[in-house]
Amino acid sequence: MFTVEVRDHIMIAHSFRGAVFGPAQALHGATFVVDAAFVSKELDPNGIVVDIGCALDVLKATLKPLNYTNLDDVPAFKGLNTTTEFLTKHIFDELSLAAKSGKLGRDGSELHAICVTISESHVARAWYEAVL
Repeated sequence: MFTVEVRDHIMIAHSFRGAVFGPAQALHGATFVVDAAFVSKELDPNGIVVDIGCALDVLKATLKPLNYTNLDDVPAFKGLNTTTEFLTKHIFDELSLAAKSGKLGRDGSELHAICVTISESHVARAWYEAVL
């Protein structure tokens, strides 16, 4: 498998419901490093998995509605715990749509998988990976 990975970050605020979250039930902020890996079984005729510039642009556009936002106020997230794990799947879904619509400089049907990793800190991260 061939993989190209790009990175960006977001700064958000949110709170959680449930005793399991302890003090994180209160509104708090976080800076997340977001990595998006695009996987293909074969390189395209240009010798690439995806166009790195396009991948960076798509990731930035995907993250823009979340950046500097209180996720508790995002209508699509109403009533949900916007955990790191939840956000990896949300970002994956958006990147998957972009890939399928050809926004990565390659026909999305030629991609095998996408993996989204969010690092909460230098000691904790979560990811979501799925075949397209």
